[in-house]
Amino acid sequence: MSMRIIVFAKQVPDTTEVKVDPVKGTLIRDGVRSIMNPEDKNALEEALRLKDKFGAKVTVITMGPPMAEAILRESYAMGADEAILITDPLYAGADTWVTSMILARAAQLIGFDLILTGRQAIDGDTAQVGIEIAQHLGIPVIAYAIGVEIKEDRVIVKRELDDRIEILSTPLPCVITCSKDINKPRYMRVPYIFEAYSKEIKILNNSVLKFDKNEVGLVGSPTKVRKTFTKGPKGEGVLFQGDIDEAVQKIIEAIPVLGK
Repeated sequence: MSMRIIVFAKQVPDTTEVKVDPVKGTLIRDGVRSIMNPEDKNALEEALRLKDKFGAKVTVITMGPPMAEAILRESYAMGADEAILITDPLYAGADTWVTSMILARAAQLIGFDLILTGRQAIDGDTAQVGIEIAQHLGIPVIAYAIGVEIKEDRVIVKRELDDRIEILSTPLPCVITCSKDINKPRYMRVPYIFEAYSKEIKILNNSVLKFDKNEVGLVGSPTKVRKTFTKGPKGEGVLFQGDIDEAVQKIIEAIPVLGK
């Protein structure tokens, strides 16, 4: 069985280091280390496991500025077969809907049997792009995957929701978004690290994808980010002691005061 698997990955700022501009309400990215979005790395690992089992070809695609090439080199070092960078000034400022539209067209261009991506990106936490890619392509999507199996022309997915575990099946082609609990990504392999810097990274820009300039980027996006901010500290906790009836009565009496 030979499959063509696309993994969509995103370069994101390391959220352990990122700060927010208090005036502009935007992320301060200058001087902040960039990494591959963690759950996208889980998606890549799952693709590589399927490759090990079925002999699939794994193509990693990212959209961003030229510096995003770094995570494509990392993908090669993990074992990916092909890497593609989607980059064009026209695409700057795209929201999730426009981003997914661009990614979907790239997928159509190169062809695929299965698309894997992370459940969500740590810089936005929307969990929208993978699902929207499927919408643009008109194919099934299963989100929150913690296990993936291929049986003939179908995919069997185990996924975890807040209150239950589900086993779902859908025909190929489809999109699957992967949670962090699906696997533990492998380390980059030393021979692959050296090879990664000599391998080709293909470039797709708007001369290839052919969007109208009013369809993409900030101007084409139906949503806009109004403000980004960090959560303030939580208030100090209150401890109520005594037996159950006494503690409940104390809580009832305290609610009007604590709620102010």
